[in-house]
Amino acid sequence: MLDVRRMQVLRAVITSGSITAAARNLGYTPSAISQQLSTLEREAGVELLMRVGRGVRPTPAGSLLSEHAETLSSELARAEAALTELKAGHTGSLGIRYFATAGASLVPPAVAAVRREHPGIRLDLKLVEPDDPLPEVEEGRADVAIVVSPHERSAGKGVEFVHLLDDPYRAVLPKAHPLTRKRVLDLTELADEPWIGIDGVPGICRNILLDACASAGFSPNFVVESEDYQTAQGFVAAGLGVGLIPDLGLGTPHPGVVTRKIRNPGPFRSIHAAITERACGRPAVRTLLDAMREATSKVA
Repeated sequence: MLDVRRMQVLRAVITSGSITAAARNLGYTPSAISQQLSTLEREAGVELLMRVGRGVRPTPAGSLLSEHAETLSSELARAEAALTELKAGHTGSLGIRYFATAGASLVPPAVAAVRREHPGIRLDLKLVEPDDPLPEVEEGRADVAIVVSPHERSAGKGVEFVHLLDDPYRAVLPKAHPLTRKRVLDLTELADEPWIGIDGVPGICRNILLDACASAGFSPNFVVESEDYQTAQGFVAAGLGVGLIPDLGLGTPHPGVVTRKIRNPGPFRSIHAAITERACGRPAVRTLLDAMREATSKVA
């Protein structure tokens, strides 16, 4: 196999016209240059230079390898420049996974910030719902996942959790409901109400709601199940029941509902960014997290 560095030495000799001049230009001794050329000729299996007076002239094979050495040198320089850009975080790809309510409020401004400050980064965005986005990071298919992460949850090896915000649940009531006269409700005040179920698929968000109700001493009576928060608000507005919806899920509340704070207990979703260790120090990831934190302050 031909050695690229020896091909570059060959080109230097051909360009300068002699081994002595090439050695002086490259900072080597003439004997070291000669050894490099002898090795290259053995690798090529053909003579590369002819002696002409005090200088040298390339054979057809020598001219051919010299031309390719120039091309390889240019490609190597481009590769080194691209690697420098990648190591500096200016290029490459960034895979981001998220759930719907985070996608609506946190992800867009963060993506806009990354594109503005790191235009060379290629973004791979994907909504993962109703499945959990965390395995996408744990299994190496993404760099960052926005997840709901209770304190007891643990990530796989090589994944770090970064807290973004605590997203409190709000009571959602029909506009004419008697409890709307109160500014803050104890969760037990909803114990005997019919409930609109949200996040009917078993999972973290549903468990947070059920655990809070259990702490208050009751199990909610779900009379209608809904697949999303906006549809659930429509059922509440129609007077079919009450529900708990996290702040990020409320969006623009339905005109037929009223929301109230909840206490004793006040359930919330702890939202984190799950990040692979290899991505933690990347400038684009820092920009992403900073923009999300700024977005959370506006949500709060």
